[in-house]
Amino acid sequence: MSIQVIIEKCTGCTLCVKACPFDAIRMMEKKAAIDLNRCTLCGACIPACKFKAILIEKSQATCILPDSKAYKDIWVFIEQKKGKVQSVAYELLGKAHELAKVLQCQVSGVLIGHDLQDQLDEIIWHGADNIYLVEAPELANFQDEPYTNILVELIKKHKPEILLCGATAIGRSLISRVAINIKAGLTADCTGLDIDREKKILLQTRPAFGGNIMATIISPNYRPQMATVRHKVMQPITPDKHRKGKIIKESFDSSLYFSRTKLLDIVEEVETLVNIAEADIIVSGGRGMGQQENFKLLENFAHVLGAAVGSSRAAVDSGWMPYSHQVGQTGRTVSPKIYFACGISGQIQHLVGMQSSKIIIAINKDSEAPIFRVATYGIVGDLFQVIPALTKKFKEVLKR
Repeated sequence: MSIQVIIEKCTGCTLCVKACPFDAIRMMEKKAAIDLNRCTLCGACIPACKFKAILIEKSQATCILPDSKAYKDIWVFIEQKKGKVQSVAYELLGKAHELAKVLQCQVSGVLIGHDLQDQLDEIIWHGADNIYLVEAPELANFQDEPYTNILVELIKKHKPEILLCGATAIGRSLISRVAINIKAGLTADCTGLDIDREKKILLQTRPAFGGNIMATIISPNYRPQMATVRHKVMQPITPDKHRKGKIIKESFDSSLYFSRTKLLDIVEEVETLVNIAEADIIVSGGRGMGQQENFKLLENFAHVLGAAVGSSRAAVDSGWMPYSHQVGQTGRTVSPKIYFACGISGQIQHLVGMQSSKIIIAINKDSEAPIFRVATYGIVGDLFQVIPALTKKFKEVLKR
């Protein structure tokens, strides 16, 4: 698109200057002049000009859509850290395996790194029919540029129909860059995936408007159909050690591995207890905890149970807990066997991150709190009395 002022029609009335929300129009020699560095082509000046002296022209360039019939199979980006495949990859392989049965296609994993041979069998056992393997010393740790370059080249060469990736720090950074490079759509933070059996396209479901509605998004015209999926939302399949798969080794020119940034170090967060992403039991606190010092109650309780300590966004925003412990739409999605919600009201943004827990135990003095609507068991009472009592009782029981 382009914009221009028709000088012969401009009367210098300044109506367009007042209408421009970006301060991109000035009067020069009693005629309107547009600063193209500021103009966003929003069009606000067009109806404001009574003399039709401003014209926006749209280019007639045609968009060439890919031949969707040339694309096949479902790919999963296999995220690894320090040579260890992350559990979110196994979750996605399980879902891909389910979707592939509907599409009658194969599931392939894409593994990028260095010295990863000991991880291949486990990937196949979890549902991969093929593994596209790219190894080089420069690729040992994730970096945006080389990983993006490699994945783009693999997609162009092999043409997958669907590409799934974990909605992790690595996944979010990588897959958005890939989508831009190959001009494909991307649905982020999905909590549900399915196949339209009639049209054979991917149905991508994710929370929208603060989690108040669930939106299903499709990409009918572009390939691959791409989605990131939250950790702990999908379930991995039971590993089958009799499964066989094909290893497809790919290599590229070393220039593709170049990165303008240099990785200096990876500093792991020191977990005083269990990592909430992997925990079977989570004890979470919210605004009802009152202050940072009161989280010691939850830490003591968690220590007795061998549990992780989580928190709501309110507790994180108040500075009581670090962000890495936040459960909810803007934090971690968890799916433990038991989830204790202590002093958490249960707003939808928090429920999105923990409602798939097997057992939810809510402790809140407000009997009308929304958390009780999803809780398996509810305790209405003062958590500062309930938590110490539970800690004492579990200590006694677990000693036996």
